[in-house]
Amino acid sequence: MFTGLVSEIGEIKSAKEIKEGVKFKISSKKLLRELSLGDSIAVNGVCQTVVDKSRKYFSVVAVQITLEKTNFKNLKETKTVNLELPMRLQDRMGGHFVSGHVNGITQVKKITKRGKNYNFFFEMDKKSTKYLINEGSITLNGVSLTVASVDDKKNEFMVTIIPHTFSHTTFGSLAVGEEVNYEVDILAKYLERMMKVKL
Repeated sequence: MFTGLVSEIGEIKSAKEIKEGVKFKISSKKLLRELSLGDSIAVNGVCQTVVDKSRKYFSVVAVQITLEKTNFKNLKETKTVNLELPMRLQDRMGGHFVSGHVNGITQVKKITKRGKNYNFFFEMDKKSTKYLINEGSITLNGVSLTVASVDDKKNEFMVTIIPHTFSHTTFGSLAVGEEVNYEVDILAKYLERMMKVKL
């Protein structure tokens, strides 16, 4: 379980196709000290398992379903990714509950600037926008964010990125047309399930 508070920006050093999927070697300066083989780590919001580790890099293997469902298929050498270690029970809950089980990908539709903040607009299919509410939570590329507005007619939503988030996550390098991983608030999905099931 994660919180959506990014700890570090890593860089893809290599992406090698193997029988099981794609093995990514990722650089890390901060988190490597805390990582061991078999540990979980969120890479762009996707929960992965550390399968290899050196003094400068760690490796994860993205299986086929992950490649199909996330933006991992676009990750190549020099691309940057958001990294987060799992939350500890004694940690402050600064973001929201993030499982690391990505629901799909959404595309950056438009970026505008208001003062020092950036407004990012995203397209999303109707199956997923139903989980969004104004001032609700959503995870984009592993970043816990507040939904600023939802436009059901356009199947569009917007989040505001403050300067700290812009400079400490990969939002600073995102461009219109790029795909990002999204995970809707798991509490909304539980509520939907409870309403559907008849006891």
